Amino acid sequence: MALPPFLKPLAGYDPTFAQEIGNIAALAFQENSLDEKTRTLIALALDTVLGASAGVASLANQARQLGISEQEIADTLRLAYFTAGCSVLTTSFAAFEKKE
Repeated sequence: MALPPFLKPLAGYDPTFAQEIGNIAALAFQENSLDEKTRTLIALALDTVLGASAGVASLANQARQLGISEQEIADTLRLAYFTAGCSVLTTSFAAFEKKE
């Protein structure tokens, strides 16, 4: 698998490492027990949580090309927000813990 566009500069700095990263990308996205649509939506959710706007845009476009609906994309983003947002809420409770 070729490097994703945002990692292509790596090939100029460290071609050996870039090749290994390309191999890992190929392994992660290869056909497996998860169908291509599911793998794409998971990657979309993870890039959303990590704040990778370019990745989110790219993956959303890939999702559309796979026939994933706007509603499926929206539902995935809701799950990403809920999962990431809840950790912020539960961590914030520490501000109100009573110290003895």
